[in-house]
Amino acid sequence: MKVSFKVNGKPTTVDVAADMPLLWILRDVLDLKGTKFGCGIAQCGACTVHVKGVATKSCQLPASRLAGADVVTIEGLTPDGGHALQQAWIQHDVPQCGYCQAGQIMSAAALLAKKPRPTDADIDSAMNGNLCRCGTYTRIRAAIHTAAGTATTDGAANGSRDE
Repeated sequence: MKVSFKVNGKPTTVDVAADMPLLWILRDVLDLKGTKFGCGIAQCGACTVHVKGVATKSCQLPASRLAGADVVTIEGLTPDGGHALQQAWIQHDVPQCGYCQAGQIMSAAALLAKKPRPTDADIDSAMNGNLCRCGTYTRIRAAIHTAAGTATTDGAANGSRDE
């Protein structure tokens, strides 16, 4: 089936099986490799992208539901990696192996778009669907606070390596 939608602001038409997940359209058809395959059952969040502004697990979204959608991947967050979250991720040395980070950042970006000054509880709730095998959750929370301009010096959001 042919389906037309936008990817990172650019109109796109692909001719794929109706049940092909968005993840494979992005990676294999459009050669956008930033979105990662993790569990394949929408449980780990490595494949998170924005669809119509909502953090969405792309491994479970079939092509048949993409018509007219506006999809943003990690490549489309900013053209140069200068998004506040990406800079905060660097500042707090968030990545370990880095595999889950694109999905983590996309979930965090959706959170900040919806709630620009999130609390720890807001962050924990929004990031609950993104798993990090390296356990960098404390740094992820600190980076989100920094990007939101809510960083504190009490240790909760200071980028401490104590996790």
